[in-house]
Amino acid sequence: MMWAAVGAVVLAFLVALEIAARHYGEPGPITSQAREVICAPKSGPLLYAGMALMMVVLTWRERFIALGAAVGIDVVIWLVRWASGHQVTDGHLFGNGALWVVLGGGVVALTRRTGRERLLLLQGVGLGLLLVTGRKTGDAWLLITSKTRPMVLDQYVALADHALGDPSWLVGRMVEATGPIGAHVLDYVYVQLAVAAVVVALYQLRHVARERRFPRHHLVRTFLVIGLVGPGIYMIFPTVGPIFAYGDGAFGTGGLHWAVADLWPHTPPPVGTPHLMAYDEITPRNCMPSLHTAWATAIFLHSRTGPRILRWAGTFWLIATLTATLGFGYHYGVDLVAGVVFTFTIEAALRSFDRGWERSGILLVAYGTAVFTALLVSYRFLPMPMARHPWFFGPLLLLLMASVVYGYARTARMWEPKPVWANQPRPQPELV
Repeated sequence: MMWAAVGAVVLAFLVALEIAARHYGEPGPITSQAREVICAPKSGPLLYAGMALMMVVLTWRERFIALGAAVGIDVVIWLVRWASGHQVTDGHLFGNGALWVVLGGGVVALTRRTGRERLLLLQGVGLGLLLVTGRKTGDAWLLITSKTRPMVLDQYVALADHALGDPSWLVGRMVEATGPIGAHVLDYVYVQLAVAAVVVALYQLRHVARERRFPRHHLVRTFLVIGLVGPGIYMIFPTVGPIFAYGDGAFGTGGLHWAVADLWPHTPPPVGTPHLMAYDEITPRNCMPSLHTAWATAIFLHSRTGPRILRWAGTFWLIATLTATLGFGYHYGVDLVAGVVFTFTIEAALRSFDRGWERSGILLVAYGTAVFTALLVSYRFLPMPMARHPWFFGPLLLLLMASVVYGYARTARMWEPKPVWANQPRPQPELV
């Protein structure tokens, strides 16, 4: 019943987004996903990552069959396109087969499995579809933000960013100095964030096929909740980012028509009275908080329980993602601070929900929410004092972020089960 209720809520949400996207003349998440059954997918690696999540419930023999079927279907579809002269100009040459296999898993669950086995396979299929559908849902959300929020708050955020020393301008010059090689590496890390999350999730879910159940908490849950809640904050605090508000747009897309001036990344914006500014109806208002930072932080957190190579990979992906978000001009430094607080608060809420709402969990979630709210309020209403007194407000912002991280680490340590030693000496009875 719980899974049916969750499925109904997700379906209703997708239908609402579909209607909203079509209202603005664009296909919604359901239509976009349905097209990828035949058409070239927008992200082939993401579809294969979704299939990998579905396969955690399968035996090794079934996994090899599923992978072989996906590759075979992709080859057949590619041959048909080649024979018909269809050139793929927008999207990947592969990925359709992975989607077919995931959908086929749902059909097998409903027609060939019963009881607990059916539920387990449906959970795997749902997990895989949620990952790929989440991408489509995000695209629809970003479209809605660009259409419904014509005014953006970038001048306020840019002023507040003076408190941190304008890190986007600094890192932007550093990335520019590395040339095309550094930019390409960071761009790959930035784009394939979901694939990195799947690698960590596969480690966490590696025993599902053997134990025939999912663990209580894993990275995919945190990923999906971040993607569900975060875009709602975009509607409250719309910003487009330094490269759009103070530059020529991503990849030189002509954003100077709407920008305040062509300043990024060589000239930090001057301190002056901020104003709401109009921007186009195409660029997403997706800066506050930085969800790429939030997701990379979640990957880092969940990789801590893995082997050394996974911990190193999680650390690398976090550092590279932070560098890319700043170095490409997609985010201000204060966006990243808010993103870190956002992630630790959501992670604390999910773990508290699993454990039952104890006092420690309630206090941690309340504190994280209060800090996150205080950050947004200060960015909106105190940008001038923050810009004029950076030596006070900069350390204060970092201290607030660090306090949430420390509070989570301390509380999570209390939640960990205490080790019980096998050869503890038994207490001796007292002699009377």
